[in-house]
Amino acid sequence: MERKIKLIWDFKGPDALETAKHHCIHLKEFAQIDNLNYHEVAYNELNEMYTMAFITVDESNMKIFRDALKPHRGELAD
Repeated sequence: MERKIKLIWDFKGPDALETAKHHCIHLKEFAQIDNLNYHEVAYNELNEMYTMAFITVDESNMKIFRDALKPHRGELAD
């Protein structure tokens, strides 16, 4: 079984939630246009001033997403 990687973008400030929601749309569009598989695209509002958007991908596809989309960070997904 292949490991899953979560690529994360951090958004801070009063517009963080709306920015993260919008970023998720673009993450899905990127995967669809390039016909790339992913497990999940979502956002997580940690507080009213900090929201993160993320995409979870197979490790074998991680470099494609990472190099094209420049996430702020990544971690192993559960």
